[in-house]
Amino acid sequence: MDRAQIVHDNFLRRVAAGDLPAGNAPRDGLPPETAVAIYRAQVLSRALDITSRAMQKAGQGFYTIGSSGHEGMAAVARALRPDDMAFLHYRDAAFQIARADQVPGQRIAWDMLLSFACSSEDPTSGGRHKVLGSKVLNIPPQTSTIASHLPKAVGAAYSIGAAKRHRPEHQAMADDAIVMCSFGDASANHSTAQGAFNTAGWTSVQSTPLPLLFVCEDNGIGISTKTPKGWIEASMSARPGIKYFKADGLDIYAAHAVAQEATEYVRSRRKPAFLHIGTVRLYGHAGADVPTTYLSKAEVEGDEGNDPLLHSVRLLEASGALTREKALKIYNETCARVERIRAEAVTRPHLKTGADVVASLILPKRVCKPTNGPSDEARAEVFGGDMRAMADPQPMSRLINWALTDLMLEHGEIVMMGEDVGRKGGVYGVTQKLQQRFGSDRMIDTLLDEQSILGLAIGMGHNGFVPMPEIQFLAYLHNAEDQLRGEAATLPFFSNGQFSNPMVLRIAGLGYQKGFGGHFHNDNSLAVLRDIPGVVIACPSDGAEAAMMMREAVRLAREEQRVVVFVEPIALYPMRDLHEAKDGGWMRSYPAPDRSIALGEVGVHGDGTDLAIVTYGNGRYLSTQAQSELEARGIKSRIIDLRWLAPLPTEALIKAAKGCKHVLIVDECRTTGSQSEGLMALFAEASGIPAARIAAEDCFIATGPAYAATLPSKESILQAALDLVGDKS
Repeated sequence: MDRAQIVHDNFLRRVAAGDLPAGNAPRDGLPPETAVAIYRAQVLSRALDITSRAMQKAGQGFYTIGSSGHEGMAAVARALRPDDMAFLHYRDAAFQIARADQVPGQRIAWDMLLSFACSSEDPTSGGRHKVLGSKVLNIPPQTSTIASHLPKAVGAAYSIGAAKRHRPEHQAMADDAIVMCSFGDASANHSTAQGAFNTAGWTSVQSTPLPLLFVCEDNGIGISTKTPKGWIEASMSARPGIKYFKADGLDIYAAHAVAQEATEYVRSRRKPAFLHIGTVRLYGHAGADVPTTYLSKAEVEGDEGNDPLLHSVRLLEASGALTREKALKIYNETCARVERIRAEAVTRPHLKTGADVVASLILPKRVCKPTNGPSDEARAEVFGGDMRAMADPQPMSRLINWALTDLMLEHGEIVMMGEDVGRKGGVYGVTQKLQQRFGSDRMIDTLLDEQSILGLAIGMGHNGFVPMPEIQFLAYLHNAEDQLRGEAATLPFFSNGQFSNPMVLRIAGLGYQKGFGGHFHNDNSLAVLRDIPGVVIACPSDGAEAAMMMREAVRLAREEQRVVVFVEPIALYPMRDLHEAKDGGWMRSYPAPDRSIALGEVGVHGDGTDLAIVTYGNGRYLSTQAQSELEARGIKSRIIDLRWLAPLPTEALIKAAKGCKHVLIVDECRTTGSQSEGLMALFAEASGIPAARIAAEDCFIATGPAYAATLPSKESILQAALDLVGDKS
């Protein structure tokens, strides 16, 4: 028999008979009307679980994870303020319902049933996913199942204090707000969660404000794998910098009292706390999961006997807040009401086209105060002696540094964070002097954890900042790529464009470093980034273009709320010469602060029609070296610099190659999964121009003399061009 039906029947029978589980007497301090409101939220959560299962069986609803057994979170919601941002565990329907009770005008049952039915009228995701979340309730939606939302909760909590020191234009949280994030006991073991706990404690012991409440909902099992008894308490009760609290989630009076104590600690001390709340799990993990396939019948029935709603009825009656009869009436009326609403919700429209589904990936432009750029006086004060060098040709690293300086002068909401970005100025000196110029609040030296760096950025984006995190080397992004794929990039999609976490992620990457690092410090694969919907990928090839593209990247984040990844070719940071030693052929002068390169605008160098070389980054440098030799062999060429690798500037590329007889794609990334695959398809499908490609071998990069052996070279470009066009000399 369906376990949900068993739990339902047990509730009706036991409440009517007064057969309620034993437990402690209700604690003082919870007003009767609040206690009844918590119970009503619990009951509505339960009724929605029952109905969602029925909807799935009827083909009216879709895969869902229920909240039954975790209804005690309604008491936690009542201990927080509605303006405290909450990142929720997927079993927290009762929390969202209880919070909705505190905000006038909410139709939470209707809204959640629209979500269950995947209706396009769902106010959270617009029909894209069954997900908890609400803009008006300050609950950013997510589908995290492995605690990947914890790092951004740390970042959001940090942003509250940062906003008091440097007010962002679009600040979203009050100065005395706190952030809450909840998760399961199994998820607490994930490296992402452990990194977040460590970062929170690391920050706290340095007396940096971090008003964050971790809430671990411990039902003792993760799908089918049990959590060792006492594990969460043993691992978290003595964590440095984090205050530990423990509550029984089956007892709404005790849970509310302890949650209130923990919340007050976080709000008054501006320090993180860990609330460990015991729950049970009813019905199994999710969907059609049958718990008796991996738990004994006695264990399953034991949890069902501890149904939190039964405990709530006992406590409410003992406190005099609500009789059993009235509690039973509320339950029956709520179940009937949810069924009536369901009948209407399942008739509401759904998304129909691909365009409907993808519409939320790109947000509408945000209204920002106009800026005229920093004054000459302000620039002179900050740049000092660097002002005199701006007219002279400089390498890329210095021009990026100056562009960042101008941008931080113009936009006070820009904050940079990463390993060694501040005092040291970055591994390659790109951020030198920025901490002296703007202070440690805006140039944050983080601990060594890429997940925490990106989480800090995502969280600060929630509070109106324009974060510019740095990942030291491209290969290290893989330690944290889910923070982009599973969190940052998905937020507009799952919130129907209501929430955003804009950023410009700077990554030093690609190959051609001589004698340093091997495959970890020379990584030439962007595949993990290219397939994330909505993410912009920029890759400059000279210093002036890097500065102008950086300005566009910041505009995209600030005004269009985009996630931009700015890949900076390490080998081109110091590059000065092009053809001969000391020719200075690859240095550029600093472009005026009002000049930028728009998203999708490609670069065209030369006007030859025999051959178009399509490339980017180091490929443009090498192709420019080869171009003069091609000219000597009678081949007239042009180099088309992609600049923007995603979204691929298809129309601009076809236009730039128009009139050319051949196309050669030069891609420094690996043959498999590289940009060249898409570019070959583009030219085959859209232009008809004969095309060929050269790319790096499917191999990691070596250290030492063979550092470039697997990568395209001037010689291989020249040979590929001759093979494609023929020698005309």
